[in-house]
Amino acid sequence: MGRFSCRSRKIAIVVLAFGLAGVSAEAQTRCRIMDPTGTPLNIRATPGGRVVGQLPNGMLVNRAETVRDERGRAWVFLHSRETGDPIGWVYREFVACF
Repeated sequence: MGRFSCRSRKIAIVVLAFGLAGVSAEAQTRCRIMDPTGTPLNIRATPGGRVVGQLPNGMLVNRAETVRDERGRAWVFLHSRETGDPIGWVYREFVACF
């Protein structure tokens, strides 16, 4: 008595693993604009596409999606942390996620 069966332990491990994976994935969606040049970061309509705006360094955002362009560069689609509104695509190297 008081012991978990082998099946109960396996279920508990699976539930814990899924719970931890969810926490980790959520934490990675929170990001800060970190352009090393100190200038505002260009927002693009598509990965590597035309510039549609800019974001200030230090701004907090949410990362929704990451893709690679034909040259292998990573781009991320961002949303506003405050409103959840879509912002656009930025070069991944200038976004620090935590």
